[in-house]
Amino acid sequence: MAAIPILQRLIVPATSKHTATVIFVHGLGDSGHGWKPVAEMFGADQQLQHVKWVLPHAPVEPVTANQGMRMPSWFDIIEFGFKSTEDEKGMLKTASSLNKLISEEVDAGIDPSRIILGGFSQGGTMSLLTGLTNERKLGGLIVLSAWLPLRHKIKAMTSDHAKSIPIFWGQGKQDELIRPALSKLSVEFVKNELGFAYASSQTEATGVAYKQYNGVGHSVNDQELADLKAWIKNAIPPTKA
Repeated sequence: MAAIPILQRLIVPATSKHTATVIFVHGLGDSGHGWKPVAEMFGADQQLQHVKWVLPHAPVEPVTANQGMRMPSWFDIIEFGFKSTEDEKGMLKTASSLNKLISEEVDAGIDPSRIILGGFSQGGTMSLLTGLTNERKLGGLIVLSAWLPLRHKIKAMTSDHAKSIPIFWGQGKQDELIRPALSKLSVEFVKNELGFAYASSQTEATGVAYKQYNGVGHSVNDQELADLKAWIKNAIPPTKA
């Protein structure tokens, strides 16, 4: 059996007693450094100073959809679309690496219910796959401008406890790379096929909190980040409820 790759990562430590962790996975062509300003901004909030951020860096791989160009990538993208061919082997390899990061936090004394796994675009897709199939019930998942992978088999792979994991799911209405229709189809699959319920608000840490943000392309804006910050506070508060 091949060894699970060890991911290089950037750490933004908690500024008070560390009792919760957010593992945030960047998108195609980026690195953990791209999300460090967000981690630091959130960490400056008094109600999130107990949170450690782990920002892994993707290995550099050729990407078919970008003419085979080598770039930081969590898996190969053949084409974009809900029914496109997928790099299942690459996805499962990355899921194993992300699980290893989760295990490191658990081994350090952090309960899985106090760990959030999330990401942007490719990173959000990998976070969704890893979180839904994880043997541990995590404290939440963050899915930003991403989609549900492996739809032909994800239902069989999903853990029994998965539908009780809260998900923050944000999408730009003007995203021309991960189109809103793809995002919506993914959310509807999670609801109808996997049994998730919708949250009553975007900051409620139960069910799927899904919102499309007007004026946002393949990125995030201040409102989405404000909603995400509030959601994280509810998912992993300074002390357990």
